[in-house]
Amino acid sequence: MAKKNKKRKNIKKKLLHKYRLVVLNEDTFEERFSFKLNRLNVFVFSTISAIFLIVLTTVLIAFTPLKEYIPGYSSTSLKKKATDLTFKTDSLRRVIAINDQYVASIRKVLTGDVKTVDFNKDSILEAAKIDPSTVNFSASKEDSLLREKVAQEDKYNPLSEDNEISLALFTPVKGTISEPYNAKEKHYAVDIVTIKNAPIKAVADGTVIFAEWTAETGHVIIIEHPNNLLSVYKHNASLSKSQGETVKGGEVIAKAGSTGELTSGPHLHFELWLDGNAIDPTNSIDFE
Repeated sequence: MAKKNKKRKNIKKKLLHKYRLVVLNEDTFEERFSFKLNRLNVFVFSTISAIFLIVLTTVLIAFTPLKEYIPGYSSTSLKKKATDLTFKTDSLRRVIAINDQYVASIRKVLTGDVKTVDFNKDSILEAAKIDPSTVNFSASKEDSLLREKVAQEDKYNPLSEDNEISLALFTPVKGTISEPYNAKEKHYAVDIVTIKNAPIKAVADGTVIFAEWTAETGHVIIIEHPNNLLSVYKHNASLSKSQGETVKGGEVIAKAGSTGELTSGPHLHFELWLDGNAIDPTNSIDFE
């Protein structure tokens, strides 16, 4: 027991034994400055310095753009550039395919590999002599069925002639419309009252081009869809998607809330824009 106590005292004595660090002028041996320290001070200072360096490195990596230079990390800008390059690559492939078909057609013409069509010249002359007033232009049963089929197919085209959306879109959130679309009063949206934290869904496939906080409308997310269609979702409690990410129709992108200055309760402010023009969402989406 005495040996252990003696050993502890020796360790304590070594730790607390004071040393003097002196800096001298090499030529004159004049003392410039000096420090009094012991082994315990050196150990504590080294430990604190190591912890400080670890914390500083962690903060720099987590909260500064330096993390983008570390393998394994990715940034929103890089994701957006990758998405843009994917779209451009697909477009270039289509252009190359069209050009290949065009060149192949020209090659056939130059080599004389062109098929001829045989027709009866006399039948064309006889048809030109027929009086149009004697021809029955009434639609046949087959023609009527074909017209009806084409009309049904056109019903689900992405765009219609009056610049409105006729494609069936997903309902962004379940709720009741408290304020409808009104272009005269410059309310280019529908306000849908719903419960807090209700799931907000993307109306169609697309790419998130904006996902930020604004003072007036809180958490806002904007999605770009094909055919120059934009959908806007405002006053969300939180966002589950960030700028540059791709989403599928019906996928949850946010939670309903009442954030921002221009709100009085949990609801979704939903807008649709086509070619830079506001569209009434109720013409394309069934909110009931």
